[in-house]
Amino acid sequence: MRIRNVVIFSAAILAGALAGSLVGPRPAEAVAREIIELQQDVTSLLQGQKDLSKQVIQDHTEIKTLLGQSTDTVNKLSGTMGSLQKSVQDVQANSGARLDTMSTQVQGLSDNLEEIKSRLGKLNQQLVDLQNAVQSLDAKVSGAAPATGTATPTTGTTAPAGTSVMPSGAAPSADTLYSNGLRDIRSGKYDLARSEFQDYLKYYGETDLASNAQFYLGEIAYSQKNYDQAISEYEKVLNNYPKSFKLAPARLKKGMALVEIGQKSSGVRELREVVKRYPGTEEDRLARAKLKELGVAVSATR
Repeated sequence: MRIRNVVIFSAAILAGALAGSLVGPRPAEAVAREIIELQQDVTSLLQGQKDLSKQVIQDHTEIKTLLGQSTDTVNKLSGTMGSLQKSVQDVQANSGARLDTMSTQVQGLSDNLEEIKSRLGKLNQQLVDLQNAVQSLDAKVSGAAPATGTATPTTGTTAPAGTSVMPSGAAPSADTLYSNGLRDIRSGKYDLARSEFQDYLKYYGETDLASNAQFYLGEIAYSQKNYDQAISEYEKVLNNYPKSFKLAPARLKKGMALVEIGQKSSGVRELREVVKRYPGTEEDRLARAKLKELGVAVSATR
């Protein structure tokens, strides 16, 4: 409707100018040329708005597709975790060693799920920002009066919310270090994984996944049967990251490591703490199974 009004108005002015040129003095031709140029500017502005809106809609569609794919991945990982947890429940009474392995697999999947959820949240925020930008641009272009000059669009870049500032030097990104560490610990390259998680803590020690990196340093030491070192690493998780979702597995594995070095009473105490603090969790079930294997009661008797 707005375009139609502009065209009608421009046509009326053009007709008036042409009529005036027939009966008026010669300078009216110059006025007519200016009106034609003005009409061309209006047409160019409207076409620019149309092209910009088309590009923004295309970007919007691509982001929605990416969000859908991310959601499917989260759902698949959730199903896989459910299957693994059921398998743990089926075998937990028979083999403590197999429980340790499956617990590590479940924890790895949990980390991947948390990372995907974090990225999905960032994509959602980017989609909201894009929609707001579209509305703002549309309002500005639609409400702007034609000018004699051409407008030059300006662009700006901002760092995504929640990202860490890269330190000076050649350190890899946080995602690269963390992903490589997970890959190497699962493939048994413990020394390489240890170095990667240590670098992660060095450069990105304030991020949400820092407690995970600290926990995996304990897992590496535990896998190499360096139980004293493992206990020290797990204690750092418990002491330095009070809001970490790795508190339950860190306390569980600390208790198991204490049992391995002969400190059975201390280990049993940690396992009972797991049962007390995290009822109904996977760590609760594993702690109960380990206490049963050790032949001790779940709760201390007075």
